[in-house]
Amino acid sequence: MNLIIEQGNTSSKVAVYNGRHMEASFVYKKFDVDELESLFGKYDFKHGILSTVIGKNEELNDYLRGKLQRFIFLDETIRLPISVQYETPETLGKDRLAAAVGANYLEPGKDLLVIDAGTAITYELIEASGIYLGGNISPGMTTRFKALNFYTKKLPLVTEQEEIPLLGTNTESAIQAGVVNGIVYEMDGYIEMLRIKYPNLLVFLTGGHSFYFERRLKNSIFADINLVLTGLNRILEYNVED
Repeated sequence: MNLIIEQGNTSSKVAVYNGRHMEASFVYKKFDVDELESLFGKYDFKHGILSTVIGKNEELNDYLRGKLQRFIFLDETIRLPISVQYETPETLGKDRLAAAVGANYLEPGKDLLVIDAGTAITYELIEASGIYLGGNISPGMTTRFKALNFYTKKLPLVTEQEEIPLLGTNTESAIQAGVVNGIVYEMDGYIEMLRIKYPNLLVFLTGGHSFYFERRLKNSIFADINLVLTGLNRILEYNVED
């Protein structure tokens, strides 16, 4: 059994893999050793990997090292099944890296664009040869809503709605249309520009808002909410095989 832990900005995702098959997954607002003890009481884990964007927690790491036959804390020193050409690998978000690995694992030998729609929206390009070239970062949907409210005196804090007009007819719908449509045009724009150089580009969409944007994009995509977890499990398996 593999234990996969992804600590994000707002929550932690944990998955249980039997080899390459996900058997269970959980989301925690707070994740600590008490939660780990509960998981180890239910599953016979042999290997595990921890990825975090919020900084190293030595208590968690020490506990995992003591319980697992092989534990990997994902950083820039870990062997990867893809080649990374990012100039500063130590600053590359581990969720970005894992999503790139996951897409390459699911569609090997293909030119790939990975879009992760979460707190931030990230774009990652992986060539068919398995080379990760880099990507971009922009504010996510909720981040944009909060920024408009925080940095102005009169704009209200709104949230996304199912139906979004092309043009708003009041302040609330104007913000919703501006943010949501702006993100859609941004995503479609990246896809169309990259397909000039990579005509057979495949696009993966993941992250907390992936399914919200899936049906709004005019380009064909694969929506996979578990892409980062898939990538983390692939990195773990790749290192265990060594």
